[in-house]
Amino acid sequence: MRFIVGKTAGAAGVFAVQGDAAKKLPGVDGDLMQLIENGGAAPAFDAIDTAPVSVDAIEPALPIANPGKIICLGLNYVDHIKEGGYDVPEYPALFMRGRNSIMPAGAPMVRPSCSEKLDYEVELMLIVGKGGRHIREEDALNHVFGYTLFNDGSVRDYQRKTHQWTPGKNFDDTGAIGPVVVTPDELPEGAVGLKIESRVGDEILQSATTSDMMWSVARTIATISEYTTLEPGDYIAMGTPPGVGHAKTPPRWLRPGETVEVEIEGIGICANPIVDEADVVARAAQ
Repeated sequence: MRFIVGKTAGAAGVFAVQGDAAKKLPGVDGDLMQLIENGGAAPAFDAIDTAPVSVDAIEPALPIANPGKIICLGLNYVDHIKEGGYDVPEYPALFMRGRNSIMPAGAPMVRPSCSEKLDYEVELMLIVGKGGRHIREEDALNHVFGYTLFNDGSVRDYQRKTHQWTPGKNFDDTGAIGPVVVTPDELPEGAVGLKIESRVGDEILQSATTSDMMWSVARTIATISEYTTLEPGDYIAMGTPPGVGHAKTPPRWLRPGETVEVEIEGIGICANPIVDEADVVARAAQ
């Protein structure tokens, strides 16, 4: 199935999606955690007894509002590793994001006042449906509730200030998630073979396929669960392909007034306008 968490006139919660139409799931007024905790089952679209609305009429919210963990895989496409000047790692480069750094599709992505080097990164993201520790790779896909989109907005000069990437990956409102979450049965196993792309208008910034990932979804889940207990509702981002802005000549930074889109075949599009932090502060003060 396909889901969007959000709100429209008179309704907020989880919506089942079919084509351009959506129906609110009755009795589900929170986010996908409520559905996950109920075993993940949802009625077929035609069996949902609520009035359909247009998908475009839904204001997206985060699929999981308060995740326990947001774990990101930093180097998972060989050509992206090379363009960044890194050696191909033998173990995945993993880092964490905090809750304040993420926001839903459609919300403004904020370029901070202290830097103009806001970059884009289209990524496949999974939502954990079944938790566990020491998960075997051959069992790992059974722990996936669904797949969505992630734009890992990165402030590159702050990312490079230390060997740890934490500052550049955790500016407020730089990581866009959603809007659509697709259950695994709707996609190829492990979400492989899907076209993955980022763009601004007609300018294609990145274009690749998820088959190019070094660490598969199953292998990533197994690796992460060696050191931490995965919990329902955790987000895991699967890394970005080549074509990021800092590797272009000249560098291609995101600018206020633009709208950046990331798209994955079979899942959808996550689009976010770029705004300057100073303008956000000025509006808040009015």
